[in-house]
Amino acid sequence: MHDRPAAVTALSQAVAAGRRLARRCMREPRVLDLLTAGSCLALMALDVPGLAAADNSLTGVTAALVLTAGAATLLLRQVAPWVPYLVALVLLGWLHELTLAQFALYSLARYRGRLAGAVGVIGYVSFAYVMFNLPGWPVHRGDTLSEFLSLVVPIGALAAGVGVAANRQDLVRALQAQRAETQTLQAVQRERARIARDVHDFVGRELTLLSVRSQVLARRAAGGPHADGFEELSETARSAHRMLNEIIVQRGVDGRPTPGVEALPELVRRSALAGSPVDLHVDAAAHRLSPLRQAAVHRVVQECLTNAAKYAPGEVVEVRVTVREGRLRVRVSNPMPAGEPDGPEAPVSAGTGTAGMGERVWTLGGTFFAGPRDGAYEVEADLPADEPA
Repeated sequence: MHDRPAAVTALSQAVAAGRRLARRCMREPRVLDLLTAGSCLALMALDVPGLAAADNSLTGVTAALVLTAGAATLLLRQVAPWVPYLVALVLLGWLHELTLAQFALYSLARYRGRLAGAVGVIGYVSFAYVMFNLPGWPVHRGDTLSEFLSLVVPIGALAAGVGVAANRQDLVRALQAQRAETQTLQAVQRERARIARDVHDFVGRELTLLSVRSQVLARRAAGGPHADGFEELSETARSAHRMLNEIIVQRGVDGRPTPGVEALPELVRRSALAGSPVDLHVDAAAHRLSPLRQAAVHRVVQECLTNAAKYAPGEVVEVRVTVREGRLRVRVSNPMPAGEPDGPEAPVSAGTGTAGMGERVWTLGGTFFAGPRDGAYEVEADLPADEPA
């Protein structure tokens, strides 16, 4: 009795592993082609005894080899779907075999579209009609034209119709993938714009102070040996500020820089009002970081809290901002919502904001991770703490 739960658990794990393997295999085009060819061959193998007994000079072995060669052409159905189609017509005229024609018409419509599918059906029906009127067509396949039409035409039309529907689904999936990629690129560009805006605000402020301070020192040293040097330093600071304005400034609508660590409590308050309580811990040293580092912390925490409220509402979000041994680490985690599989294929958040967070952290020379870990969804950023501001 004690062994039964363990056996049930092992069986469940084996079934889950089999499902994951099946999903991965189904995403591989070559595996799908192999399965399709194997399915077609299995169906055609049912006709081998009849083909061996018919008057076509084939034995059981040679009939099996011919059908295997015909089914093998389906391995080319994505790159050259006309090849299995033409082979299917040959088998139709020689051995009166209709099975391969169904798979070939489906493949033709799926991978070459509606027009190719329609042309394939017309060619298939026309060829079969010619063969029907020639001597030697087996009687049991159709004694009259109506019986012929009720057998051959539906097979071709249905196979091509299913192929056209699959082609439409492929187009929709491709469009969705392209749209997701475009949204990710746009998120990265927006994050780069925010980084450039912050660089302008923070670095520009320091350059302005440097220029003013140099001018003051130049006046104090007027007539002295270093007066020209201070004037040159002041002009260099002003020139650098102008170049910064011309090259990287891309301000947002409001033109305000991204807040820093001091704004995290406000994010926590808003998250709690939205139904996602937050356990926040921030090292005191984080408040002395440079504005750019603090802006990165704020950006990561803000996006994580937004994702948690969207994908795991009501769950407690843990936020840790630590500064240790010259490294700044930001870790945000929340439990996976009930019913979500604990695996990389179904994260709590897979939005474009993740790409934006990663872009900001990587720009500052850090590393970034986002994904399921130990039953929770975690976002972890690790970057140099630099010198305190």
